[in-house]
Amino acid sequence: MRVIAKQKTIRSVTRTRALGLLRAGFVAAQLGAFLLSFAVRTAGQDNAAVTPPQLRGVGIDQRLNQQVPPDLKFRDETGQPVTLRSYFGKKPVILSLVYYSCPMLCTMVENGLLNALRDVKFNIGEQYEVVTVSFDPSDRPEVAMAKKAIYAGLYGRPGAKRGWHFLVGEEPAIRALTQAVGFRYNYDPQTLQFAHATAIMVLTPQGKVSRYFYGIQYPARDVRLALVEASNEEIGNPVDALLLYCCQYDPATGKYGVIVSRVLKLAGFMTIVSLGTLILALSRGGRHADA
Repeated sequence: MRVIAKQKTIRSVTRTRALGLLRAGFVAAQLGAFLLSFAVRTAGQDNAAVTPPQLRGVGIDQRLNQQVPPDLKFRDETGQPVTLRSYFGKKPVILSLVYYSCPMLCTMVENGLLNALRDVKFNIGEQYEVVTVSFDPSDRPEVAMAKKAIYAGLYGRPGAKRGWHFLVGEEPAIRALTQAVGFRYNYDPQTLQFAHATAIMVLTPQGKVSRYFYGIQYPARDVRLALVEASNEEIGNPVDALLLYCCQYDPATGKYGVIVSRVLKLAGFMTIVSLGTLILALSRGGRHADA
């Protein structure tokens, strides 16, 4: 009995340490994103040359009570033509703007949204809709379908397939939508990527902007309250905006870039170490259990 108890204690301690490292890796990744945004905000005061040209004009303006054009045409994940009007009328809508090939924060935006919605008691497709739109006109329905399969599957509730929509579109429709909600971005032809900030928006059933959530994490309680407000056609108040910028940032352009690069490398290293430790703990636990 003492041996079994000791084995359980060792496994528990090892798992706790591994999870602690995993959390530390995530915090380091967030810190790297924060430092990147901090570098951009302070570059003009400390070193004007640091500001990447692709971030000039990038941001998200709060256009509360702005009507999203309902007749804008897109294509859904099956390739069928749709208008935004088909998602308006009865339920509030959560809008996320990403591009599907983004190698940086777009995936974190969708992951943060997924985590929040999994903790909201309301169900996608019943009490509200989710519309994810790519602002990259080169994205195709096949990629949108793959994204939907991932996130609807991870959400794990029956209504996700009919209530979480992944759209692609042409440049004019994308520009009209992003301008309506104040989402400003740039395309960098050198890296073939987009520079943009991160946020999600909550729309009323009629398609008016009711609330903004900035960053990559969205408190489930606040999201739920925003959905309740929007369902009653209420418009929220402006919120403080801490922008996280997503772009390729060359460390050679300034001292802040070096800090961000090192923090992100540290985050990746800590994540790999923590995952390895966690796997080792689980495998050892399995061997002890078999014995």
